[in-house]
Parts: sequence; C-alpha cells; structure tokens
Amino acid sequence: MAAVIDAMNVSRIFQAPKGDLKVLAGLSFSIGKGQTAAIAGASGSGKSTLLHILGCLDRPTEGKILLGGQDTSQLADHDLAGARNKNIGFVFQFHHLLPEFTAVENVALPLLVGGMGRPEAMSRAEELMDQVGLKERCLHRPSELSGGEQQRVAVARALANSPEVILADEPTGNLDSRSGGAVADLLWRMNRERNIALVLVTHNNELAKRAERIMELKDGKLWPK
Repeated sequence: MAAVIDAMNVSRIFQAPKGDLKVLAGLSFSIGKGQTAAIAGASGSGKSTLLHILGCLDRPTEGKILLGGQDTSQLADHDLAGARNKNIGFVFQFHHLLPEFTAVENVALPLLVGGMGRPEAMSRAEELMDQVGLKERCLHRPSELSGGEQQRVAVARALANSPEVILADEPTGNLDSRSGGAVADLLWRMNRERNIALVLVTHNNELAKRAERIMELKDGKLWPK
C-alpha cells in the first residue's frame, strides 16, 4: 500500500540559549490510505512537533517528508501550502475556529483558500455540516456552540477538501467524556466511510486503543506500544 505520509529519518532541532534541543531524532513513520494510528508520549516529548512536521506545517531539520510520494523538501513554501491544504485535514485540541465567521463559513474556508467559488464552497460546507450532525447550526458563530459542537465543526472543516489523511492533536482533550466520545465516533466514521487515514496524538488510552497501531514517542523516536 502506498503511503499517504512517509517520514524518513526525520530530526527536528530547535536552537536554545543553553544549546540545541533535539526533539525528534532520526524518526521514521508512514501511514497508508484508510489506516489509523495513535501516538502517545509524555508531555514535552515532541508529539505536537511531530504532528506539525507530518502535516507540513513545519519542516524537519534533517530527513524527508513524502506527501503522496512527493518529496516536500523540493516544494517552495507556496506550493507546500497548496499541497497541505489539498491533502491534509487538521483537528486540534482547541478548535481554532475564526470567531467572526459562522460555523458554515469556517468549514468553507479551506475550499475558498483552494480557489473554489463562494457559492460552490458554501454548498459543500453545508453538506459537511449536515454530515457531522450540525445542519441546524450553520449560521451560528463559534461562541454560540458547545465545545463538542465546535469540535465537530472543526472535523467538518478538516474534511472540506476530501483529504487523504486527518491529523488530530488531542481532539477530545478539551471535552467532557460524552462530547469527546461523540467526536471520536465521528472521526472513526469518516475514516471508515471515506477511507481517510487518521493519525491522532492523545493522552486518552481508550481513544488510542481504537487505532490499529499505538506508538509512543520517546527519546525522539516512535516505539510500538
């Protein structure tokens, strides 16, 4: 199976006053279409850094990230942003919805950024809001939604461009157990129905156990757990 994302001997080094800090150290990881993986690890182990690099939000200091087989190190920033917007959906612990826009406008943003006309983008966004069970909340702003609803809007936004993979960073970490369970169910339903790969960082053991693979980030590398 061809990898959707393939990290090859990736290192990430941050400069610090007391010396360079090596967060990732020759790490390799790949995930294929429709697969699921959970990444655990202690606070400060570099889980969010890893997710940012897998999602091409940051570039590795050493090593390569292949996105759909394409070496992203060969892409200029503008081209990399386009590839990221098209192929990767993101769900963060804090939903990062724009407060001045309605829920449906937030969902439409990746489509508009990708060049889709507003009428088509809004129509697609309304369909996605329906699919995540929020059809009646399209015109509400984020402040008018519950935490669970906000995160479901974030999932809809992540799905907007029909990505190959969703990267989720503690997607239920800011929610109560009932809302968190509903968001987790939604992510796995989209994984099954759309054959979208799912990589999630989580401290929630029950959530991690739903993934096909569970790994721990330790000493800058991933280990089977």
